[in-house]
Amino acid sequence: MEKNQNKKHQIKIEIDDNIGQGEYVNFAVVTHSIAEFIMDFIRVLPGVPKTKVKSRIVISPIHAKTFMLALKDNIKK
Repeated sequence: MEKNQNKKHQIKIEIDDNIGQGEYVNFAVVTHSIAEFIMDFIRVLPGVPKTKVKSRIVISPIHAKTFMLALKDNIKK
């Protein structure tokens, strides 16, 4: 039984082609409540006074912290 507890779980992650293409953004707005962080990613173009949110991510505070640490680590590398 102990062997089963020591096994690492693996998650198979798939990505659809339209998501895999990505979306270029150069501006982000982060807001939060006690229960969640909301990150809106936006593309702002010079001379264009209006734009739309390209993607919105809603995550828990603990996942926001994990995300921050992953970004920090990747920036350092």
